[in-house]
Amino acid sequence: MQRDVSSRIVLDITEPAELAFAIAVSAQYAAPTEAFVASLDGAAVEVHEVADSHGTRVHVLRSGVGRLVVSYTAHIEGTASTDAATEQDLLVYARPSRYAESDALGPTAWGEFAGITDPAELLGSVSSWVGTRLQYVSGSSLPTDGATRTLLARQGVCRDYAHLCVALLRGLGIPARMAAVYAPGVYPMDFHAVAEAWIGDAWRAVDATTLAPRSTLVRIATGRDAADTAFLTVTSGRADLVEVTVTAVADALPDDDITELVSIH
Repeated sequence: MQRDVSSRIVLDITEPAELAFAIAVSAQYAAPTEAFVASLDGAAVEVHEVADSHGTRVHVLRSGVGRLVVSYTAHIEGTASTDAATEQDLLVYARPSRYAESDALGPTAWGEFAGITDPAELLGSVSSWVGTRLQYVSGSSLPTDGATRTLLARQGVCRDYAHLCVALLRGLGIPARMAAVYAPGVYPMDFHAVAEAWIGDAWRAVDATTLAPRSTLVRIATGRDAADTAFLTVTSGRADLVEVTVTAVADALPDDDITELVSIH
């Protein structure tokens, strides 16, 4: 499989700032052809990379006041290496987190899905349940909204769908996490977010939005929820978002059956 992805982020820096960008493909992809470029008012800005144990690559930079433009492109051939789970991972991803309040939603999860024992059926059921109870509405949620608020509002965007899936799966005792991805086929094109559940001996993707085939997704970042996977974090100073442009294409867009177990490769 061949996939090409890109992103361009434009910011107005109104106070000197330190910023962290999670837009590069995961280190699990072997030798992608890629470029990461940052410039402030046309002058190059120095960037350094920080990686975590899951392969997430964060590019950190310091910027003065002005128009900051960050661009990333990558060409990927083949698939990513398998992402295993340590015992610590399975503990961390079984706990409630900032945006996935599995403790609060546990009774809902058990009330809806307790009788389902087959893993593939369970993931398909959670995906279908979330997908049919939420309406995808751009701009309908706040950056501070978690899974509980999403369920009450009955609407959201991809990160909200993913948070609700993660919370319900954890409420059922299944370790679950969030993945930020490039998603060939998604419309309107943007960064995308999906849930992953540890079933058997592999992480299996769950996308209740059904906006893109899971087999074509390209992993960017992995974590407990959006707090760990945001494409931009301003750690100091002030930056106003002006523009975000994302592209993702694959040499094929297969059908996606939500009842099948699919991993992000």
